[in-house]
Amino acid sequence: MVYTNINMLKWRYLTQCLILLIVLYSGIAFYFYISDIEQGIEPSFDRPPSVEGFLPIGGLMSLKLFVAEGVLDTIHPAAAIILAASVTVSFVFRKSFCSWICPIGTLSEAIWKIGKKIMAVSFNIQKYIDYTLRSIKYLLLGFFTYIILWQMSSSEILEFFNTPYWKVADVKMLKFFTDMTQATAVTLLILLLLSFIYKNFWCRYLCPYGALVGLFSLVGPTRIIRYNDACIHCGKCYNNCPAQLPIDKLKSVNSAECTACFSCVSVCPKKDALFMTFAGKYRIDIKNFAIMLLVLFFGIVMAARISGYWQSSISAEELRYLIPKIKEFHHP
Repeated sequence: MVYTNINMLKWRYLTQCLILLIVLYSGIAFYFYISDIEQGIEPSFDRPPSVEGFLPIGGLMSLKLFVAEGVLDTIHPAAAIILAASVTVSFVFRKSFCSWICPIGTLSEAIWKIGKKIMAVSFNIQKYIDYTLRSIKYLLLGFFTYIILWQMSSSEILEFFNTPYWKVADVKMLKFFTDMTQATAVTLLILLLLSFIYKNFWCRYLCPYGALVGLFSLVGPTRIIRYNDACIHCGKCYNNCPAQLPIDKLKSVNSAECTACFSCVSVCPKKDALFMTFAGKYRIDIKNFAIMLLVLFFGIVMAARISGYWQSSISAEELRYLIPKIKEFHHP
């Protein structure tokens, strides 16, 4: 029996759109919040803590401090909470943070799909070059984790969190986009063009965040299973996998590159050949997968809000004093 379930991906697309709208609103609100502070007027928007999701290195430092000393950074606490939620979600539901929640992942996917539609083809990098390039994100992750987890002591992290640089790190991130230098613009343009040609270029080769959650996904309980007796070996799963995984030759997909995007399952013509499982036994359809993923991610965020580990302790008055000097603050 031929089975068509391509419409199942609407659940992932809806989730991506929901998260992207939240991120866009947060970015706009943060822009006006900082703009009002710079003009010396009362902010018309509250500061959205979710912008700290773009401070993952500080979030990793904060998590180390919490594990070592039981102390969580109060300057940008949401950075640690979002990182912890992302890792947890990707451990339980594979590397789903990248293809379901991450706004960069959503934009990257949209860009290569637009490129494919325009050029009617997506280019693949030769395997030996692909393996070499994929190592870059792990090397970057290794560098950051070595510096933070092994070289920095708890006292050094605490000292860093008390610097003016960290207090305005979110503002510096905003200025990275609003006051973009020519070098930054050229770099982003190159990445954009490469993403049109190659699937998820940034995510696949350069993103240390994706490397981190991918490693946690390797030991998680969720994965795609292929039943060889039901498989008709059409190759559609492999041809539609954004990560170029040889799903048609595997019994169980346990790769750090699998993002649980369900692209393979959605094109499989045999109902019982390919599906997502929990602990290798229990099948999970994409609707329940989406619900559980969102409940887990936002449940962690809500727990942080309720316990007081979400809002920054930096006031508008302190930012009003620090922002005019922002160019003087450099990474310690």
